[in-house]
Amino acid sequence: MITSLSSDSYSSSPATSEWKLSQVFGDELPGEDVQNIDIISAIEFDKSGNYLAVGDRGGRVVIFEDNGDKNNLLGCTSRKELERLDSVVSKHPKFQYKTEFQSHEPEFDYLKSIEIEEKINKVRWCATPNGSLFVLSSNDKTIKLWQVKEHKGKKVKEIDTSQPISSENSLLAVKSYENGQKPASDHSLEWTEYMENGIQSYNGGHNKVSCFTDSTVARCRKVYAHAHEFNVNSISVNSDWETFLSGDNLRINLWNLEVNNQCFNIVDMKPTNMEDLIEVITSAEFHPFHCNLLAYSSSRGFLRLVDMRQSALCDHSARILKDEGSHGPKSFFTEIIASITDMKFANDGRHILSRDYMNLKLLSSLFMADTPNYAAQLCDLYNNDAIFDKFDCCLAGDQLNFATGSYSNLLRVFSYGTGGDEGVTIEASKNPNRKPHIQTTTRPRRSSLSSLSRGFYRHGHDKPSTVNNEFSYDFNSKLLHLAWHPTTNLIACAAGNSLLLHYA
Repeated sequence: MITSLSSDSYSSSPATSEWKLSQVFGDELPGEDVQNIDIISAIEFDKSGNYLAVGDRGGRVVIFEDNGDKNNLLGCTSRKELERLDSVVSKHPKFQYKTEFQSHEPEFDYLKSIEIEEKINKVRWCATPNGSLFVLSSNDKTIKLWQVKEHKGKKVKEIDTSQPISSENSLLAVKSYENGQKPASDHSLEWTEYMENGIQSYNGGHNKVSCFTDSTVARCRKVYAHAHEFNVNSISVNSDWETFLSGDNLRINLWNLEVNNQCFNIVDMKPTNMEDLIEVITSAEFHPFHCNLLAYSSSRGFLRLVDMRQSALCDHSARILKDEGSHGPKSFFTEIIASITDMKFANDGRHILSRDYMNLKLLSSLFMADTPNYAAQLCDLYNNDAIFDKFDCCLAGDQLNFATGSYSNLLRVFSYGTGGDEGVTIEASKNPNRKPHIQTTTRPRRSSLSSLSRGFYRHGHDKPSTVNNEFSYDFNSKLLHLAWHPTTNLIACAAGNSLLLHYA
């Protein structure tokens, strides 16, 4: 059964709406150099849109949660202000830092004598039983299942007193401790209380005051390793919430979330002689609600839709989808730029959005992801390997709007069936139209886990961030990773080590 979203969530076309910057996390301080390990490499919303997972090149995963306007309520003290906020409906979610954990560490493959980076390639959300959050994270070789759970801890403080204390004064002492104020004595023990003639007395000269505090704990539940000869480029959780796939350049494996020592190979494109290799797998994803269907893309620009019920090995019974139209003269770079770097199913399961180097395609429709004036610079882009950059794409929940990134940290938003194919161009920056800064120096690794927690309540400017067509491209700044909120017009995108949220 296909369900449609309420029209209230998408009141107007994002391609014709005014996009504004909502929040910025991890923005570098003035004079601070951006470290390679802090650069964001993966972004994913959960199905509800209440949580956002972000992975970086340092092997860390940072979780953000929708605060539900809690910050606004905390700042209001009068009843009048609370009543005013009670009637105000938030136009877009506001996120806050929840927790982070070190998912992967750098390793060394002694058989092949190569280093395995800790960089997070993909993060995917799993089902959330018993109020716990489950996240799949992957680097080049290993996939891990993490459980993120709320944990209530007990803090204890000891108060040295031999004098009877009234109930009112003891209540004030407890409130003071719960608010973080340090009592006169630093001892710790647990209190016992009894009421007698309106006076609350304490047992002995040393008495304990305790309170409960909430904390978030991340625990690795499963490790799925030693199943890929080549670098993992895709993970996708099935709609049955029991299985997931992992794909590398030549193979796609099917896993059960509860079994980490066995997987099934369902697609194998490795030829007997590697000299006969003509294409590789670039992305793979399950159908949004048919658990037997999946699609994967290749470096030749093909999309293959397969049904796991037809054959145990699915690569020979695939339905091939490809845009046969020629969009420009053929050259040495034609096959390189035809490689599909990312693909996504629409929520209705009937459309597939794909992104190659130059274009964003929705089945038979074509949208230019970048202006064609830099096509003449393909030779320079090839020499500095920029032509192999892998840009993500994302779809809105209404299935008619989609977005992708480009150079100069530009965000491109398109709408199907409304307006032209140009879409809207937005600069993903706290200061739009500023002079690009090219990073040339590096610094050693910091001891802190992440800079994303910085800017906990740092909101962006509520001003339009659309740029004009004369903006010069900076090929050193690229917006590779982004995700669309499942229920509202909110896009999270990564510009270097900064996480920016735009809304319309």
